[in-house]
Amino acid sequence: MSEYNRRDFLKGASSMGAALGLATTVVPNRAFGANDKINVGVIGVGGRGTYVGRTFGVVGQEKSAQVVAVCDVYQKRINTNKDMHATKFNVKVDGYLDYREVIARKDIDAVIVATPDHWHARIAIAAMKAGKDVYCEKPMCHTIEEVRAMIDAVKETKRVLQVGSQTTSADQWWQAKKLIADGAIGKMLMSQGSYHRNSADGEWNWPIDQQAGPDKSGEDYIDWKMWLGGTSSAAFNADRFFRFRKYWDYSGGTATDLFFHVAAPLNICWAQPQYPYKVMSGGGNYVFKDEREVPDTFHLIAEYAKEHSVVLTSSMANSQHIPGLIRGHEGTIIMVEHGQFERPTPNITLKPERRIVGKNAEYKQKFGFDDKLEDKLVAVDQKDSMTTHVANFLECMRTRQKPTLDVETAACAQVLITMAVQSFRQGKVLYFDEKNFKVVDTPPRA
Repeated sequence: MSEYNRRDFLKGASSMGAALGLATTVVPNRAFGANDKINVGVIGVGGRGTYVGRTFGVVGQEKSAQVVAVCDVYQKRINTNKDMHATKFNVKVDGYLDYREVIARKDIDAVIVATPDHWHARIAIAAMKAGKDVYCEKPMCHTIEEVRAMIDAVKETKRVLQVGSQTTSADQWWQAKKLIADGAIGKMLMSQGSYHRNSADGEWNWPIDQQAGPDKSGEDYIDWKMWLGGTSSAAFNADRFFRFRKYWDYSGGTATDLFFHVAAPLNICWAQPQYPYKVMSGGGNYVFKDEREVPDTFHLIAEYAKEHSVVLTSSMANSQHIPGLIRGHEGTIIMVEHGQFERPTPNITLKPERRIVGKNAEYKQKFGFDDKLEDKLVAVDQKDSMTTHVANFLECMRTRQKPTLDVETAACAQVLITMAVQSFRQGKVLYFDEKNFKVVDTPPRA
């Protein structure tokens, strides 16, 4: 890609409207035969992208798929990933500094988007319009406008888009969904969850490669202008590049990094995915007084039109969790006892409301309780959620079915966490006007 074209691209991408319209022609997808191999390109091969690409390599050995291209703005990451796939999977992999060269390849069937958040929608939409299916890491995108654009792009192109919150492929959510649908908790009242960690160095303070930068050559080169993607024309800042989750321009901190892993599976548990009606949030940067803009302690409360609430709490400066559960008038389902929504759990727990269902013989018989109404443990399949999530995406590429975390379900989670970030930054309660798909300051008219 010439320097003139690169500058022209960055200029045109300065507004999100232009960025989301990178391609206008919808390219038909390739039909896969039973023995056809799916070729995958990975865009963004930092720590997460490397892990996801490796998982695709492992699952691809069974599902007839392989990674054939990797892309990053940091040359060292490209070299490392090319070597890894060649050594581990015996596959020749091409490397690129410009994602558009990956998307332009006609032999690539799908792309993994594992860049910082502010690039997710732009790359995913361009890839879909170029005829690729997309595995997009969480969060799905960065703004409410991008949520709408991604929904529209999936509808327009009829591509498969799987959002990479792998915990949604864990069995506990589907077991909980069945219990709720069967009436085990009665009228749903509230869902709650938490994410608590306590890093001595401060969350997201990942190592910085001091030798790397835009003025370096060889594998130390970073294409900083491309990485910024029109967010600003700031001089290179290593902390922003290597620790992007600390900054609002590229991330939403805990909300987008971790709460997405809570909000997405909750939307699977409920009868149907739902957009919040009202969102408020709070917290602050109480401990880690470094360059970060995002808070180390963050909470949200959301209310839904179907008369239930969500309460999520977190701190990156204290590791004691609150169990993840859903409360109803007649019972409670605990899906996550240990506080980490990404970890497997051996069972979920149904706790009946004894005063309410104690004399309800039909309820006791239906859910297998005796008169003691002791908590009931429901066994959970211990399948690995990450490999299951990737396998589901590859299978859906062949069948053209909706994946586990499709764009509509992910959109409901994304609107919640994006509104929570906006509420925190603006210091006010916000409402979602679902009809017009926008955030407003006052309750929208029915």
